[in-house]
Amino acid sequence: MTTLAHSMMTAARSADSGLAGPGELDRYPYADSAADRVGASPWDSTDQDLGRVGRRAAGSRGRGLHGQLVQQLGQMIVSGDLGADRPLVPEEIGQRFEVSRTVVRESLRVLEAKGLVSARPNVGTRVRPVSDWNLLDPDIIEWRAFGPQRDDQRRELSELRWTIEPLAARLAAGHGREDVQQRLADMVEIMGHALGQGDSITFSRADAEFHSLLIQLAGNRMLEHLSGIVSAALQVSGGPVTGCDRPNETAVAHHGRIADALAAGDGSGAEAAMRQLLIVHPEVERVVPAPREH
Repeated sequence: MTTLAHSMMTAARSADSGLAGPGELDRYPYADSAADRVGASPWDSTDQDLGRVGRRAAGSRGRGLHGQLVQQLGQMIVSGDLGADRPLVPEEIGQRFEVSRTVVRESLRVLEAKGLVSARPNVGTRVRPVSDWNLLDPDIIEWRAFGPQRDDQRRELSELRWTIEPLAARLAAGHGREDVQQRLADMVEIMGHALGQGDSITFSRADAEFHSLLIQLAGNRMLEHLSGIVSAALQVSGGPVTGCDRPNETAVAHHGRIADALAAGDGSGAEAAMRQLLIVHPEVERVVPAPREH
């Protein structure tokens, strides 16, 4: 195994799970009992039980009070627990989650940048309708994929991947950057080794790195701007930790064929191999037919 592959696997194993620790926001459960709600703030009297909001490891984002509050509020908005046009009063949020005004203010600014809320003079901060959300934002993709809209989100992501990645594979074959092609080969090697070890976390990270590198290699800056969508799709395709829907030898083999076609400058072969890889995922197979044989 190459030095790069070994380093990546070591780093993956040493990374923490991203779960909130003692004393952080995760200690405040949403599922309060009816008795606890007597005299509580409007946050505890929403039409839908706040306990419905799914909670999971936060990954690379969401560490620290500010990041966690963004994630908690974002999940509540995307899940519908905080519906459109609902007012968000900073003082109430601060009391609910026991955080400072500064943390609340900065968190609302992040959510405003994502199109989830709007702040206007004399009106305050309110939740915006879904038509205003930045649906390509990786955080919103993640929140939708683990909420009530999970089926729609995963289908939409699959359709986007089918549009983006075969084209990226074809374009990437025309760029002979040996250093990037070697890294692609390294990622395939890591995936194969991780599969044999049953290491799904390392597998998913190498998988995500492979697809990100391929889009970069395509040399199209607009496509590269969409690489976050592909990364988010891989993160939510199979569950909270596995990027590939079903890590298996077939998936590794398809990645290897893509890397080989790129190294040979075979654009058509790289595109066909990418399409074959995408239909390994059942949710993609329901969206589009397998490519025709010519």
